[in-house]
Parts: sequence; C-alpha cells; structure tokens
Amino acid sequence: MASIQSLFQEYGIAIYALLFAYCLLKSGSLPLFAGYAAHIGYLDIVFVGAATFSGGYLGDELRFWVARGYGSEFLKSKPEINNLLNTGRHLLDRYGVAYIFLYRYPKGMRTVGALPVGLTNIAWPYFTFLNFLSATIWATILVGAGYLFGSAIESAINTNWGAYSILALVIFVGLTLIAWWQVRRIQPRKR
Repeated sequence: MASIQSLFQEYGIAIYALLFAYCLLKSGSLPLFAGYAAHIGYLDIVFVGAATFSGGYLGDELRFWVARGYGSEFLKSKPEINNLLNTGRHLLDRYGVAYIFLYRYPKGMRTVGALPVGLTNIAWPYFTFLNFLSATIWATILVGAGYLFGSAIESAINTNWGAYSILALVIFVGLTLIAWWQVRRIQPRKR
C-alpha cells in the first residue's frame, strides 16, 4: 500500500489526467478505484469527480459529433446495413432517452454508445442535456460508490466482478432484443 501511495504522490496531476483519458474512452472500474483512493486520502475527491464526469461527458459528445458529422456519409456506401440501421433508428426514437442513461454501464457499450444516437434526428442540444445528466449520475455513482464502499468493492472485484459485468451486459442485450422485437413487430415492412 505504501508503494501505491508513493505512486500517487510522485505522479500527482498525471493521475487525474489518466483518469480523464480513461473516462473519455470508456467506462469501467477505474473511477471506482479512484473514489476509493480519495477515501483513503491518496487523491482529492473533487478532482476525481471532475475528471470522471468531464471524461465521460466529453467522450460521448465527441462520439455523437463524429456520428452526426460523418456517419450518414459513411453508411451511404453500405446499403446492406440500411434495414438494420432503420430498425435501430426506430428503437432510438422510441427508447432513446432510456438508452442514453443506460449505455454507460454494461461492459463495452460506452465505447460506442453515443454513435448510434448521432445517427438519429435527436437535436444536439437535447442530446447534450441528456448526456450531461447521464454523465453526472454515472460519475456520482461510480466515484461515490468507490468513496463510500471502496473496501467492499475491492473485495467484490477480487472475487467475482467479471460476473457482475457480464450479467449487466446480458441484461442490456436482452432488453435491447425485446425492444428490437417490439419495434420490428409494429414497424411497417417494406416490400
């Protein structure tokens, strides 16, 4: 533990930059560990929260911007996936708000989560507002849980964290398939 503390002291601000970059790209357990490190005094909780939130928020804004700016042109050259894309748009039209609040949590979803939203007709200011709220809740839950329950989370991660993450992914995929089926059922078929 003393070697970890000396690492935090030696690298200081770079730790927060690393946390920001990590949250910019993906979600995962690093904000939990950072919250726990703040609890035991190795990091500042305000900087941990700010780095986690801003990385999560700005990363999704960037992915939305890329999809909005370049996604439609890219997909025009791929007509074989247009039916799939149209069904996805119908899903997001129907469940988009819930999707924006949920895609941050299952393993692997956050990395691409905002891309499909950028392909819909959702207005960017509305997405930004929802993204802000979602990132705030996400950062508060992860950093707060690490801060408040760090030692218990550390034990869970050492024993069966992967199982929880996979369970969250299975539930998310299951709910997506149910929603997909419902939209396909009510969507008029093209002949």
